Amino acid sequence: MPAYMIIAAKINDRDKFRDGYGTEAAKLVAKHGGEYLILAPGATLLEGTLEGYTSVALSKWPNKQAAETFWNSDEYAEVKKLREGLADVEVILVEMPD
Repeated sequence: MPAYMIIAAKINDRDKFRDGYGTEAAKLVAKHGGEYLILAPGATLLEGTLEGYTSVALSKWPNKQAAETFWNSDEYAEVKKLREGLADVEVILVEMPD
């Protein structure tokens, strides 16, 4: 059953984020079987506490295990270091029920 990773981000330096972390993370997402459905700045907070988290990414995965394998991989741990100081993120993983 497919799984979706939903990310809300507050990005402090969009160019550095995109050219470093964004480029390398996208390669690993594809390598692990994921695909981005949405990569967009300009989100509007309608309710809640994520003020300033105006960038959204939505990726689709074959299943929850594939997404977790990506997220917990040593490769991604290294790539994740590229976003330090550039962005704050909130990440949710959910499977689509049958």
